[in-house]
Amino acid sequence: MKLYFDGDINQYYVQTLCMIFFPGAKFPENEEITPMTPVLWLTLTCDGERATATAKLQLGDRTAESTKESLFREGVTAERTKKLAIGAAVIAAGSELMRYKPSWGMLVGVRPSKVAMEMLNHGMSKTRVKKTLSSDYFVTPKKAGLAVDVARKEKEIIGNPSKKDCSIYISIPFCPSRCSYCSFVSYTSKRLLSLIPEYLIRLCEEIDRIFETVRELGLHVKTVYVGGGTPTILTEQQMEILLSTVAKNTDVDELEEFTYEAGRPDTITAGKLAIAKKFGVTRVSVNAQSLSENVLTSIGRAHTAEDFYRAYHIAKESGIRCINTDLIAGLPGDRFSSFAATFDKIVELQPENITVHTFCVKKSADILRTESHIYSITGGDVGKCVDYSQLRALQAEYLPYYMYRQKNTVGNFENVGFAKEGYEGLYNVYMMEEVHTILAAGAGAVTKLVDYHADQNGKIEIDRIFNDKYPYEYLNDDKSRKNQKMILDYYQKHGME
Repeated sequence: MKLYFDGDINQYYVQTLCMIFFPGAKFPENEEITPMTPVLWLTLTCDGERATATAKLQLGDRTAESTKESLFREGVTAERTKKLAIGAAVIAAGSELMRYKPSWGMLVGVRPSKVAMEMLNHGMSKTRVKKTLSSDYFVTPKKAGLAVDVARKEKEIIGNPSKKDCSIYISIPFCPSRCSYCSFVSYTSKRLLSLIPEYLIRLCEEIDRIFETVRELGLHVKTVYVGGGTPTILTEQQMEILLSTVAKNTDVDELEEFTYEAGRPDTITAGKLAIAKKFGVTRVSVNAQSLSENVLTSIGRAHTAEDFYRAYHIAKESGIRCINTDLIAGLPGDRFSSFAATFDKIVELQPENITVHTFCVKKSADILRTESHIYSITGGDVGKCVDYSQLRALQAEYLPYYMYRQKNTVGNFENVGFAKEGYEGLYNVYMMEEVHTILAAGAGAVTKLVDYHADQNGKIEIDRIFNDKYPYEYLNDDKSRKNQKMILDYYQKHGME
């Protein structure tokens, strides 16, 4: 796609807006324009009172143009005002050209409830926030209501965070096989899986060092999350080594939540979950993704629906307090009827958490090698699937408690976590809303240092520390001491030590 700018315009923001209408679009600087190359001309002017944006979109022999303005006003930053004008112009032109109205309007960020949260924090009523999202941001009333409901629940969960709060993330980036839609840094070959014993030794050393930092700074660990990959790819003995390392460093009974993302049903055994329970795990994920055998086969899941039921009942019988199940709406080969049947069967099981993701096309996913037309602006009947999951969840007394979005999601829809009252996934909220520091261990893990009260306006200041992405790099370069110093320096700099 080709973009032409005139004015003080955030290029990345405009690219994300364009990807709503042209999913999978790329923006090379020296792109050769063909008759079917989408082209956007965008101008922005500011006169001290208002920002005015004009967007002209062209695709083939069709064009659409729109001019929108936004007034500069107290309490709204100049950057936000410019974005409102730009977003309104691009959304209006794109909707006319493509004959498609995006349900989230100009909200393109990972956290669509963030704007709703800001409004609620400024004392706006639920009704007024919904109206503002619809009028100023072009969000449909249904999605505006969802954003407000999630924001209110997150606000309740977050409470009054302390600078001394933190959570810990532990990465197990290995899987028994790779799903066709997956783009996570996870490893499946025999050679790479053979690294697990050595990886576990280095990982436990890093966990020890992280907790040493926690003690030195006097931090309060609220949640621990073991994710992947597939953490239950570890043997029972390896799980015991890992979880005992956490248990020796902190009183797991004092944690608000301890999640072990079991994930793949074909790796779950009664023995493994008994060990998880023994060391204080309070939440596990048993992920079906779909209960349609045809869909499971088409996406490369190495398990059947029966395997899922077996693993789910093992989890139920383990005594672990909270079970989460992940589903994906819009998977290749899935239809509304099969997705609805899957969701109904999951609700019958009554897990404490249900997370519904919308299928997202990642550039490194294997499916792109065989499915050249996988990107979809409307997503077929995925919108019906998403709507059904939200309505059915509410009927079954599950409430939405967290939400996020990704680029190139089919139909431009959202991912939503639902929970029975009192069973919300706390780490998910703390991590997504960036209310406290996340200290991360393992390959591909990212430590997120958060000063939530950076200034009186509630601006959050964040630094990130990236571990080596691949296990073999992680094993060959121990950065834990360097990372420890960076963490200590951050807390000293911000007066948080």
